[in-house]
Amino acid sequence: MRILLLVDCYYPNSKSSATQMHDLALELHRQKHEVIVLTPSNLVSNDIEVVNEFGVQVVRIKTRDIKGAWRAFRAVEESRLSNVLWRHARPFLLRHPADLIVFYSPTIFWAPLVRRLKSLWHCPAYLILRDIFPAWAVDAGILRKGLIYYFFRRKEILQYQAADRIAVQSPANLDYFAREFQTQRYQLEVLYNWMNLRVENLPSTNYRAQLGLKGKVVFLYGGNLGVAQDVDNILRLAQRLADHDHIRFLLVGEGSEVPRLRRLLSEKRLHNVQLLSAVSPPEYLAMLSEFDVGLLSLDRRLKTHNVPGKLLGYMYWCKPTLASINPGNDLVEILEKNQAGFCLLNGDDDGLCAAALRLANDPELRCRMGKNARTLLARLFSVEAAVTQIINHFQPQEAFDREMPVGQPAISV
Repeated sequence: MRILLLVDCYYPNSKSSATQMHDLALELHRQKHEVIVLTPSNLVSNDIEVVNEFGVQVVRIKTRDIKGAWRAFRAVEESRLSNVLWRHARPFLLRHPADLIVFYSPTIFWAPLVRRLKSLWHCPAYLILRDIFPAWAVDAGILRKGLIYYFFRRKEILQYQAADRIAVQSPANLDYFAREFQTQRYQLEVLYNWMNLRVENLPSTNYRAQLGLKGKVVFLYGGNLGVAQDVDNILRLAQRLADHDHIRFLLVGEGSEVPRLRRLLSEKRLHNVQLLSAVSPPEYLAMLSEFDVGLLSLDRRLKTHNVPGKLLGYMYWCKPTLASINPGNDLVEILEKNQAGFCLLNGDDDGLCAAALRLANDPELRCRMGKNARTLLARLFSVEAAVTQIINHFQPQEAFDREMPVGQPAISV
């Protein structure tokens, strides 16, 4: 099949979504599908640039820098994405009809483009939903239920209506649809985040020595540093462990909370925390191999649930995970049932500190949990499994003559 992947950021961007869609594209190509990636980019000089990367046609459309921008600016620019991509990519898209559209959220503004392409190509669309917005923004207290909320809410619903099948990343997300959309019958399934289990040609890194961390047990957090991640939660843990000289925290990433985080680190004089800017995906994955424990933090007010992509990098290198999460999150079942790490509710500072000390003081425990994590990665989170799950719903001979995809029974609400 010819498959169009539609995503708002793509490799070599360092965000986990960009890396995951890159891995998905390469695996689809490996399985003999023709893959086209359509994505906005602020790094190209022309309105449209088409390049072949590892056997995948990547179509980048020139846009302004959106990620990490002021929220109002970002909302306006993202709302224009469908029109901008269509305007500049239209001749290419007319010459390259696809049998299947796979689109990734965030962003929530793909519906106009997806509906246009479905009508043009008479093909189905599969939504990979990783971010239930605006619900999480209301939960986190950064958005109230007013005019702006209902604007976003309308875009969210249009996105769901544009998809023939919706893949959420956690079983708990099914409850959201059952609660919020009692009269609609969306075709739903759980598609866990994924990762390539055989990453090659990683660079050689020496961050432990460069950062003066030899002989230390390092808890590493890598990825987005925004409101939903509750960076104050990580800082509280670091403060509690400040007197334990063998423990250090390394935070690597970008996001809306980075300026405030830098200010807090200076004000609190936390000598046991180091903050680095985001690096390329290969550099980051190589960096992970040097350290000891992966960190996860989610705001306890969140009512939607996810399995953060950063978890997979920890598992890849056999690292246990220390997670502080929102109530009801499926990570408790995933990590603790498989003895791949510790999960505590955000707010249980005593429990989080105790778990961190157990991991820091017991190398055999870290080794055992790390091996369990790698086994869990191979079983649930491989890119091969993700591709198989997606493709099994769409047979080539049926791609142009059906309204709804068929395949394994979907969970409907």
